[in-house]
Amino acid sequence: MRIGFLLLGMLFLAGCASSQEEVKSTDTRICSLREPTKPWDLENNIGDRVHFDVDSIVFNLESQRTLERQAAWLKQFPEVRITVEGHADERGTREYNLALGERRASAVKNYLVASGIEASRIFTISYGKERPAMLGDTQEAWAQNRRAVTTVD
Repeated sequence: MRIGFLLLGMLFLAGCASSQEEVKSTDTRICSLREPTKPWDLENNIGDRVHFDVDSIVFNLESQRTLERQAAWLKQFPEVRITVEGHADERGTREYNLALGERRASAVKNYLVASGIEASRIFTISYGKERPAMLGDTQEAWAQNRRAVTTVD
């Protein structure tokens, strides 16, 4: 049974590889057989999150590349609407982190709009420190929680 699923998966990938289109400005290829409205497509194939330094809304090079891939993907699927969630680590007050999360979500939206995506397709929300990606009071946990996550609506 497992071998059958493995062969089926290989056949799908082979068919997908022959129908891929090059996405401009990135090395990422997007298979036209995928379902773009599935949340896992953005998360697994494009990248759904960017991370920030402490008290920052500045994008590093890796985050810029992720946002470029998101913009290319959104251009390929113009019917897709997204929500950008802003998050912060556990340090600071609830109010401060909600405001920081909003600034982070807005920074992502502004980057995508500057890349040619219609602002009306992008919603933002801040969760501040209320929805951590990783629990704990370590540098690693805090780094994972300082993020903006793009989700498909």
